[in-house]
Amino acid sequence: MRQVPDSELKNRLRFDNPWWESGKVDTRFDEWPRRAYFNGFVNLVTTTDVHRAVVLMGPRRVGKTVMIQQTIQSLLENGIEPAHILYVSVDTPVYTGQSLEKLLSYFQELQGHGRDAELYVFFDEIQYHPEWEVHLKSLVDSYRTIRFIASGSAAAALKLKSRESGAGRFTDFILPPLTFLEFLQFQNLEDQYFESEKGGWQVKDMDGLNVQFIRYLNYGGFPEAVMEEHVRDDIGRYVASDIIDKVLLRDLPSLYGIADIQELNRLFTVLAYNTGQEVTIDGLSQSSNVSKNTIKKYIEYLEAAFLICRLPRLDQNAKRFKKQTRFKVYLTNPSLRAALFGAVGADDPEIGNIVETALVSLYAQSVVYDDLFYARWKTGEVDIVLSPLTFETKILTAIEIKWSDRVVDHAAEDLRSLISFCKRTETTNDVIVTTRTKTGLDTIGGIKVNFLPAAKLAYQDGKTLIEESIEEGIHPLTATGFKDS
Repeated sequence: MRQVPDSELKNRLRFDNPWWESGKVDTRFDEWPRRAYFNGFVNLVTTTDVHRAVVLMGPRRVGKTVMIQQTIQSLLENGIEPAHILYVSVDTPVYTGQSLEKLLSYFQELQGHGRDAELYVFFDEIQYHPEWEVHLKSLVDSYRTIRFIASGSAAAALKLKSRESGAGRFTDFILPPLTFLEFLQFQNLEDQYFESEKGGWQVKDMDGLNVQFIRYLNYGGFPEAVMEEHVRDDIGRYVASDIIDKVLLRDLPSLYGIADIQELNRLFTVLAYNTGQEVTIDGLSQSSNVSKNTIKKYIEYLEAAFLICRLPRLDQNAKRFKKQTRFKVYLTNPSLRAALFGAVGADDPEIGNIVETALVSLYAQSVVYDDLFYARWKTGEVDIVLSPLTFETKILTAIEIKWSDRVVDHAAEDLRSLISFCKRTETTNDVIVTTRTKTGLDTIGGIKVNFLPAAKLAYQDGKTLIEESIEEGIHPLTATGFKDS
């Protein structure tokens, strides 16, 4: 059987790196809007103070490849020679069986680079390379003047293996689904609905903003759906073929040796339909007739693949349970729910859980908060409890998710659990209740409550939690709180 000759491999490298001749990336990448995380990622890529590889991770179809291409364009615009930048999509068939070292050597031969040349090397979809983490670590150790950047979607392999073999050599950067802030920015709608005012933002058209928010919930987590009408019009097939099939039917089974793929698929379908609901391992095991240990593993796999995240439970005193038998499960992308089960409208019975899912997705990617919880006890519950980086300070943020304006006029009746929790935990300053359209402040039982439309909260917290942290050089974390390797 004939092997692919070196000349064919080098031709493919030329094809994948058009800037070697044109001096710029393909216009289809450069014309796309930049994610809110773009500057933070570029800063990480170009920082040479610490010699590490940057590993860009995240769910499928959130724009990782686009951001890499835009980063390459930024390097070109800032004076990096085109011949000093290599891009390789590792899952390209012609590269099968080629080591990362060999691919780098082809690049060095093509461009006449010596061992000490200052280069930027991008390995896209690196998780499909066997033992990628061992080889990438070796490259980082061997080439002190080369900046290595890798990306991939199978987050479990990336995270776990980067810590087994890449300790001190890799810095993780998580690119989450599109936020509501970015959804508006991608369409140049931010100024149409908001104007800045002292201490915050004023909504110009609340009804119009809610129309956009519902659109965001239905498809806005996926950049391609926002930018491409044909994707938006067939979001169910887009998600089924390119995300669910490739993650559930290919990535996870190949990474973990899962035998019963349909069993995993059924569990994910149940969890997706019940996003925002409290579940137990026992309950899931009994309803699916699958062993508890298998259920636990499947949930870990789905989390690692950025499909779901879990919120642990607190009691009415904000104390953690030693044994977490109950927890809430959320989709990491609110648009997955609509793609799987159909679009929702403003008056859909499920809209409250999907709004809650969108906000949890936002807070899960923030570096401002150490962790997310919910509180539930025999007589009450609080939807979301955010703890700061130092949990012991008990400066908590308590959030109750409503998609109705009724709560503003019936607060004493509807918010008993929230007020009780805030009194017990001394949460007096950061108490938020979302509404559909109404804004206001009220004091209930001695607790100051801030009423905000859910769409406005999603926008303004996107501003404060994402843009400000990125400006300070802090990059997003995963829902499970992983930091640098």
